[in-house]
Amino acid sequence: MKEINLNGIKVKSFSLGPFVVGIGCEIGPRILWLSHICKPDFNLFAVLPQTGVQTPEGFWHIYGGHRLWSSPEAMPRSYSLDNVPVNISFQGKTITVSGQPEVANSIQKTIRITLHEKQMLKVSHVITNTGRWPITLAAWALSVMRPQGMAIIPHKPSRVDTTGLLPDRHLSLWPYTDLDDFRFLFTKNFLFLRQEAKASSPVKIGVAARPNWAAYWVEDIAFVKTFTQENLCYPDYGCTVEVYTNNQFLELETVGPLKQVDPGQSITHVETWQVFFLKGKKNQPQKLAEELGKKICL
Repeated sequence: MKEINLNGIKVKSFSLGPFVVGIGCEIGPRILWLSHICKPDFNLFAVLPQTGVQTPEGFWHIYGGHRLWSSPEAMPRSYSLDNVPVNISFQGKTITVSGQPEVANSIQKTIRITLHEKQMLKVSHVITNTGRWPITLAAWALSVMRPQGMAIIPHKPSRVDTTGLLPDRHLSLWPYTDLDDFRFLFTKNFLFLRQEAKASSPVKIGVAARPNWAAYWVEDIAFVKTFTQENLCYPDYGCTVEVYTNNQFLELETVGPLKQVDPGQSITHVETWQVFFLKGKKNQPQKLAEELGKKICL
């Protein structure tokens, strides 16, 4: 472990197998750095210390990197300020990052990063009810990716009846989303959304991914999240994966199911992170996605 300064933010950097993981010390919980030993100086995440939004509590900084929120999104609940020191511990192959309790929301957030035996990272997102009454929410994992890449979401057809007469997939759209946006590409089995600096407005889209993964490809590196879908109700009309992008960054997000959390109890949403090196596919997104799908360990 070593301490570094990342765009003015104090970060503790750890080596976990083939990965370098950087944790913000005085904000969060946030994973602000993720790289592979084959390209150790290439941070897959964007770091944006000045970007954010004004809230009734003050200015909320996105900071970038990977964070944990609760869904459904709401102002100011989702945007509770997290600009105070966190507790970081490292034991064996696990880093645990615990944020300070959010008094107004009656919750506390913890992220655990563990090196999986298959040289993957298991990232557990835990939300604990610190209040006096039950709360219904979903754990929501958001990764702010470095610019000029492309999100990939599988949405393969799967008949829900023998005749194929019933719908089997859906899209969730936000009011500012235009399906005619040049950053979108839709194919039979995949949805693609590019991050572009020249874009004039944001877009966001959500799906129930099939199979259960989502990826971001940038400069020949594919960052992949896998997860398990439960037979429960999901936020935002049933989304398990959501992608938001503007002219600065792209957020690759997975969402857990809505659950009632009793006082003192917790919910956990787990992502598994994998990194692959895939070259020469910039103008062939379909081939890229198909090749990537064959490599992913679900």
